[in-house]
Amino acid sequence: MTTGHYYVTTSIPYVNGAPHLGHALELVQTDVLARHRRRRGRPVRFLTGTDDNALKNVVAARAAGVPTREFVDANAARFAALRGPLALSVDDVIRTSGDPRHPPGVRRLWERCAARGDFYRRRYTGLYCAGCEQFYAEAELPGGVCPEHGVAPEQVSEENWFFRLSRYQDELLRVLESGAVRIEPAARRAEVLAFVRSGLRDVSVSRPAERGGGWGIPVPGDPGQVVYVWWDALANYVTALGYGGDDRAYRNWWTESADRVHVIGKGIVRFHAVYWLAQLRSAGLPLPTAILVHDYLTAGGAKIAKSSGGAADPAALVERYGTNALRWWFVREVPRTGDTDFTEERLVARHDLELANGLGNLVQRTLTLVHRLDDGVVGAPDPGAELVAAAGALPAAVDRALDGFDLRAATAALVAVVDLANRTIEADRPWERDRRRRPGAAVVLAGLVHACRVVAAELEPFLPGGAARLRAQLGAVGDTRVRRPEPAFERLAQSRAGRP
Repeated sequence: MTTGHYYVTTSIPYVNGAPHLGHALELVQTDVLARHRRRRGRPVRFLTGTDDNALKNVVAARAAGVPTREFVDANAARFAALRGPLALSVDDVIRTSGDPRHPPGVRRLWERCAARGDFYRRRYTGLYCAGCEQFYAEAELPGGVCPEHGVAPEQVSEENWFFRLSRYQDELLRVLESGAVRIEPAARRAEVLAFVRSGLRDVSVSRPAERGGGWGIPVPGDPGQVVYVWWDALANYVTALGYGGDDRAYRNWWTESADRVHVIGKGIVRFHAVYWLAQLRSAGLPLPTAILVHDYLTAGGAKIAKSSGGAADPAALVERYGTNALRWWFVREVPRTGDTDFTEERLVARHDLELANGLGNLVQRTLTLVHRLDDGVVGAPDPGAELVAAAGALPAAVDRALDGFDLRAATAALVAVVDLANRTIEADRPWERDRRRRPGAAVVLAGLVHACRVVAAELEPFLPGGAARLRAQLGAVGDTRVRRPEPAFERLAQSRAGRP
């Protein structure tokens, strides 16, 4: 595994509504990567935040009859409040409308691109999707509707600043084809390459200030225009590091970092893998090293959105089922490719099968037997035993899976060791003989404890709370005693029986 600084970011969502499960998925996925690299001894910085400067935030505030600042602040606070329920190890949160680090960095980026001659101003008429805050060509609108939002874009005519994206087509092709910027999974990389090869057109990067009532960051030297929200928002990855001001963190975590990783949803791949790369190249800044893309969560086959209602509220789900259950569903049910349909029944079933009945039951049985047969004392495991060997191979298996942004494969490796341990305990049946009549039982129990300890350690990035409870009972690898068992994962189906 690579050494050196690891900088990992989520995308920053609009705050025109409350956070939903899709936002929680991305936060948890990014948190897993951050926690895992920390466990491997790497310096890590985990950034998230909110995109406050979008016109759709202004429109939503007007519809609610609330001043834009008040509306944006209230919704941004709801996103920030997910840190506790989701057990996030976030290092930094940036808000594009209220963070003093952001505007100077956006202006500096703009000015550097302007110095390269990459901006020009012209009048433009096009099809504009307010949901995406993006202009589309007719060929990109199957059936005349936005592929992301399913509504027909409106025709807009206005004078804006344009960025010479076409100038960077050949350079972007070289970067993407060489793998200098890695895009996972491969299908998303192919999608981006096809888009770039089809020919890049210059893009609008400003909007009239009057349309949003002056909300946003003014274009340097042209206060009648505000910086287009996507140009503004993408800059957060470097402005949060002090780019444009005190840039020591920028040097440590961007210029000199071994890994600069963006975790994003599939609907914004083009912005990150094309526009953002060209923006950075124009400004003469280093590119990200990896763009990791997840697909969508659905409910009843429809994409979960801010309007999906209470069933999609991550904080409410945590209140009902707990942090472990929701995080486990994200990392076990969501594949590397393909949308995933969410139901509460699937969440409960996955938790109870693999956490309560699988891992939790294994640890409880093992510790009970160690106390019954050996008074809580743990001997040395047999290094040649199948279970001990499988536990020894587990960290490398987790590393390989997470390097490929495959959280389900990583957790499958954990579950495989738990399943092997449960088969071992059933096959050996150490409870049928005491230690005096069968000395080998102590070695088997030592192997079981060792495997449980390794699993608990590797579980931490995925379930920090559950892993901590297991480690408190098991101790660390090499400890000679274990504590008496306590339930680590309550069965949800049983605990909710009879509730409304």
